[in-house]
Amino acid sequence: MKLYHAPTSPFVRKVVVLLHEAGALDQVALIPAIGTPLAPGTMPVDRNPLGKIPALERDDGPTLYDSRVITRYLDHTLQAGLYPAAPRLWDTLVIEATADGIAEAALLMRFETALRSEPQRSADWIEAQWAKVDRALAALEQRWISHLSGPLDMGQIAVGCALGYLDLRHPDRAWGAGHPVLADWWTTFRARPAMQATAPPA
Repeated sequence: MKLYHAPTSPFVRKVVVLLHEAGALDQVALIPAIGTPLAPGTMPVDRNPLGKIPALERDDGPTLYDSRVITRYLDHTLQAGLYPAAPRLWDTLVIEATADGIAEAALLMRFETALRSEPQRSADWIEAQWAKVDRALAALEQRWISHLSGPLDMGQIAVGCALGYLDLRHPDRAWGAGHPVLADWWTTFRARPAMQATAPPA
């Protein structure tokens, strides 16, 4: 299998963390891919028409894309056990969706500042995206911290990757100051070998 990736993508990181946790990194070749919505660059648009990563090329079927599709496929194929049985599964999926929403909003903030010139940027748009992030962080801290502190699953991995992206791209927001319980969880979770091995370059 081939995984089209970039080391700073929180969505790619989710997949690579799963591979580390499953002890299966040697089963997938990592293919660098870079680009933006304005310039696809080397993004695998012939495999994912949306021009996004991660994308997982398989020998036995069409390329998979969207990180949640890929992680479900790999979890099933590798029998990693990172998606628990119902009813816990539903909580795991909600937490993963919440984390992906954080990462998506943070990525849109990044695009707004990195791809638009100063006159084109919308401060209101940026703050609206951050409001989503802040609400989601509050929900994780107030509603889901007991789940996050339980057995490892993809919900936890997704949250870890989203928080790592906030630290990478938006350190000035200091998200942990307003969410100390979640920040304490992150301090412990980020020490996992799989998280250390996939930490994005500064």
